[in-house]
Amino acid sequence: MPKSTQNALSADQRKKLLSVLKSRYEKNMTRHPGLDWAKVETRLNANEQKLWSLHEMEKTGGEPDVVAWDKKSGEVVFFDCSPESPTGRRSVCYDREGLESRKEARPKTSALDMADAMGITLLNEEQYRDLQKLGSYDTKTSSWLLTPPAIRKHGGAIFGDFRYGQVFVYHNGAQSYYAARGFRGMLRV
Repeated sequence: MPKSTQNALSADQRKKLLSVLKSRYEKNMTRHPGLDWAKVETRLNANEQKLWSLHEMEKTGGEPDVVAWDKKSGEVVFFDCSPESPTGRRSVCYDREGLESRKEARPKTSALDMADAMGITLLNEEQYRDLQKLGSYDTKTSSWLLTPPAIRKHGGAIFGDFRYGQVFVYHNGAQSYYAARGFRGMLRV
């Protein structure tokens, strides 16, 4: 999670972001039935660093929205809900190890490094499948998914997409990257 005060939003940025999030929330009530915006806004206003992370999700094209509410902890869960993998997070390897293993044509960063810098985590396979129950995402792109260690130790990483009315989860070398593959993140507030 980012700790620097440089990650604080200005009053104007904060106001604009809250307006965008509220508007998206109201347009997509099926993603979060039974949850009142006032509860979400209260959590956001109490968590400056997480608000900054949502700003980063928005800035990179993720269109974050509330997809769950943990009644025990009171936490609100945001996923990137952009129709396609966020444009500002594409053409990245899976992780630092994959990036450093490339001998040439290295991308600027990796999905895990970028997510860490933003203060978010990649969706895992179960979360990705849950997202797909809310609509059709990644019909033209694909998204890296948080990869189980047993797969990663063999050099692989997993990604998902939605084709032919079906969610597909595949594997690839962690060092690979494509213009149409990014990653989707999640944030608990």
